[in-house]
Amino acid sequence: MRHSILLISMAGVMVASVASAEECDRNDQTQMGMNICAAQDYAASDAKLNVAYGDIMKRLSDNAGARKLLQDSQRAWIAFRDAECKFASSGVEGGSVQPMIHSGCLQGLIDARVTQLGSYLKCEEGDLSCPVPGQ
Repeated sequence: MRHSILLISMAGVMVASVASAEECDRNDQTQMGMNICAAQDYAASDAKLNVAYGDIMKRLSDNAGARKLLQDSQRAWIAFRDAECKFASSGVEGGSVQPMIHSGCLQGLIDARVTQLGSYLKCEEGDLSCPVPGQ
């Protein structure tokens, strides 16, 4: 059992290192090239999402109830995002364009979520409709 887990972990590291070695070339208009760029764009948006989420969690450090609500909200949003993008890319499932369509969907929804979370970080003092306290 331990050997199986080790082999699976090593395989994951090898796949991740191969994927990260591929660089986006915006001039490469092959489907593979566009898929690589779409995946990297999605990853960049996801990194911004993680920062925004972390910033809110820091602001809510003294409010365990609000932290739990945000965590529940984020988990529900992730489930929605994944289901929505699976549906949105289902028309091209199995095709070479599917990774690009799926990544583009993820990026679009993530960018919207980053904007939404960012608005919580910009609430004016005294705004009772905002669940995140100002700095």
